[in-house]
Amino acid sequence: MLLQNKTMQVLLISTYDLGHQPFSLASPAAKLSNAGAKVICNDLAVESLKDNDVRTAGMIGIYLQMHTATRLSIALIPLLKELNPTAHIVFYGLYAPLNAIYLREIGGDSFIGGEFEDGLVELYKNLTDGHISLSLNTISTKKQNFDIPLRKGLPNLNKYAYLNVGDGSTKIVGYTEASRGCKHKCRHCPVVPVYKGRFRIIESDAVIADCEQQIAQGAEHISFGDPDFFNGPTHAIKVIMALNQEFPHITYDATIKIEHLLAHEELLPLLKKTGCLFITTAAESVENNILSILDKGHTNEDFKEVAAKMHNVGIHLSPTFVPFTPWTTKKGFLRLL
Repeated sequence: MLLQNKTMQVLLISTYDLGHQPFSLASPAAKLSNAGAKVICNDLAVESLKDNDVRTAGMIGIYLQMHTATRLSIALIPLLKELNPTAHIVFYGLYAPLNAIYLREIGGDSFIGGEFEDGLVELYKNLTDGHISLSLNTISTKKQNFDIPLRKGLPNLNKYAYLNVGDGSTKIVGYTEASRGCKHKCRHCPVVPVYKGRFRIIESDAVIADCEQQIAQGAEHISFGDPDFFNGPTHAIKVIMALNQEFPHITYDATIKIEHLLAHEELLPLLKKTGCLFITTAAESVENNILSILDKGHTNEDFKEVAAKMHNVGIHLSPTFVPFTPWTTKKGFLRLL
């Protein structure tokens, strides 16, 4: 199946991506296609496994961005092996290199973390050159040049989660990323073991082009999936200003640390003006000792202050919590409730 100097079919699989059309399939699909691969994407969150494409694939890439996706992918391996025992299986994403030993035991061949697109292209070229036994186990945080994600072949946006605006109306949601990694080292975060305090931007032109093609497909709202949109506030503002100028009717949301919302309070009115509806923020706990243990960079008092500021500016704050930890107290849990 792995023929030297021949075009190989590559099947990219996502099992779970929080209800979004997967950027994690569309972005490497573009790079691999430009390298000569015949790429097929299969999002198992909203469609069935494409058995025939599994059988004819020389390389199968499975995206592991979180624990849920990893567990679902592990359960999928026996069927993939039954349908195609000779395909080279590469796991990529945050959880791939961190679980490489176990994933190899159950049938994985290569493992790529961090900035994975170039690594997937390198692997593809090695396989098509006849290096069948070669495997990769790598974490890369090197700066990449990004191609415009290839979303052709993915299910329509209306198959994915939609935005409930709150007035009885809904919006079709697109998803993209303006950066990866994170400057911070919160101790509960899966980004940290891979990026170790580094972050990498995706060129603003590529981000806007990706938004544009999703808007053409019906997107009315864009979710920016960066671990923290304000790791590079200058870059983030450049992106949202360009998006708002070209598509003033489009709304958006992003994820930003409480610490950054305080540090860049002067930017909140601009977020509101350019169409930001809500901000997701990792509050995680209302107990200061737990926040210190997790190295969150904020206190419960900071959280309250940010909540008030966001209310005043008119942007909804959507906090996330880790309600149970080894240090959670009954009193603290009642305070959270």
